[in-house]
Amino acid sequence: MNKTELVEKVAAAAGLTKADSKKALDATLDAIKEALAANDKVALVGFGTFSVNERPAREGINPATKEKITIAAKKVAKFKAGAELNAAL
Repeated sequence: MNKTELVEKVAAAAGLTKADSKKALDATLDAIKEALAANDKVALVGFGTFSVNERPAREGINPATKEKITIAAKKVAKFKAGAELNAAL
């Protein structure tokens, strides 16, 4: 399912127009993005939790030259499914 299909499903389920559903979805995604950028967790009870995970720097190998390289530390988004979502799967 892509974003357009999700907007259509939300519009049908909530009785909204597609434009209103797209605005609501965009606002939700922006709010989650802002919270993660501020290093906060976003917990949606029954659905899951979005959080930020820090990966330490590590050594890797350049596949083209077989030379060792250092891969920089970085932050990544993490999602852990909630109990209700796991049960639905």
